[in-house]
Amino acid sequence: MPKGYWIARVDVYDAEGYRAYIAASKLAFDRFGAKFLARGGAHELAEGPGRARNVIIEFESLAIAHDCYHSPEYQRAVAIRQKVADGEIVLVEGI
Repeated sequence: MPKGYWIARVDVYDAEGYRAYIAASKLAFDRFGAKFLARGGAHELAEGPGRARNVIIEFESLAIAHDCYHSPEYQRAVAIRQKVADGEIVLVEGI
């Protein structure tokens, strides 16, 4: 079964508030076995508009990635993140 991934691109405008999001989201990530492959490290903008923070998270399947995003635990974290950052999250099936 192919892995599932979250690809997130985020601009944080309240670092302290974002730390609260990270703490809250850990509950969902632990529950659904998330594995961080990239988490806000150095990056090069090669093309198009970019964001300051880029994150790639691996899950055992796209269905599990979906369930994590829509879980009550993560949706509580989303409410925090949306107050302190702008961005996009795409769920993608691997090959």
